[in-house]
Amino acid sequence: MHRIADAARRVTGGVDTHALVHMAAVVDQVGRALGSEEFAASAEGHTAALTWMRAYGELVKVGVEGTGSYGAGLARHLAAQGVEVVEVIRPNRQARRRRGKSDPADAVAAALAALNGEASGAPKAHDGAVESVRALRVARRGAVKASTQAANQLRDLIVTAPEQLRAKLSPLSSARRLALAARFRPGDLSDPCEATKAAMAAVARRHQQLQTEIERLDAALEILVERTAPQEFLAKQGVGLQVATTLLSPPSATTPNGSARRRASPPSAAPARWTPPPASSAATASTAAATGKPTPRSGGLSSCAWHTTRAPEPTSPDAPPRARPPRRSCAASSATSPARSTRRWSPTARPPLAGPISGAREAPWSAADLAALFDRNATSRTGFAPAEKHSLPRRSGCHPAVRT
Repeated sequence: MHRIADAARRVTGGVDTHALVHMAAVVDQVGRALGSEEFAASAEGHTAALTWMRAYGELVKVGVEGTGSYGAGLARHLAAQGVEVVEVIRPNRQARRRRGKSDPADAVAAALAALNGEASGAPKAHDGAVESVRALRVARRGAVKASTQAANQLRDLIVTAPEQLRAKLSPLSSARRLALAARFRPGDLSDPCEATKAAMAAVARRHQQLQTEIERLDAALEILVERTAPQEFLAKQGVGLQVATTLLSPPSATTPNGSARRRASPPSAAPARWTPPPASSAATASTAAATGKPTPRSGGLSSCAWHTTRAPEPTSPDAPPRARPPRRSCAASSATSPARSTRRWSPTARPPLAGPISGAREAPWSAADLAALFDRNATSRTGFAPAEKHSLPRRSGCHPAVRT
């Protein structure tokens, strides 16, 4: 039962979104859960959820899970009503294991994440020309994938086709192969050759229809890009239609590149570091972030960088020849390069030794010189000369001969 004093307190909401119903929860400023309730995932349910949360006091903000999928409609409704909405990622696995997994617990966790500032990502507005570009890109991406699959299926059919079909289609290019297969008129399908022709014709015609669909989507995207993107951006080298649409449609807040949409941190906060956040419970496309695969936006940026670092234009025939650097003589090379020995290497030849063993002579080493060098190296490693090392007294019990 609500009291009159409850109307003045500040509360924070949290919503665990699903396909059919949403679970909402409310916490106060110290993190105490005030209540939880289930609402339908519809326009009426969104209005009822907002009214229910405001009944507990002044609603400061609402943390919503999956603002890019199941929670998109609720996030739009709350933003239209003047409520601050933040994107909440999937709860921590360790914390969820300690308190259990349930929809009310997830809703309370979303409210606490919005209260303590752990959730600070601003959800996408899902309006304007950018949202139109994103929707058309989804359709185009599916058409391109299906077109590639159709071309690969035709290639595989040619590999296993009867000899007369394989000999006719194998030498052709992909474009001529598709055009020829689309014109096939198969006869009796009980014949494997005619059945293969029917399959090839169906696959080739599907590819042609998908290509027509891709061209139609590209024309619509080009109109939207010209209206949205500045002309200076489109005039840059390496920025074509696909790169422009990739950079215009920002990724979700649950992907690494979504950090650009986060609100500015207070001046006293620590310097920001890039760390890939865990994937949202509803954002299945964030698997690329967990596997380390590049996101579409990074691909667009790398394409721009590659085109801007291309090789320079070829030199004009009228340009004077470039002066070649003078070739250095052997004497100049010897004067500027380290001294090189012209003698051939031999196993017994060694550079002159410094020290009392060999003096300054360059003669091949004798057996006595090698033994003396070995003794000196052994002394430098152990601190004892070989004779001293072997003459040291042994500990009692280390050798059978000295045991008592």
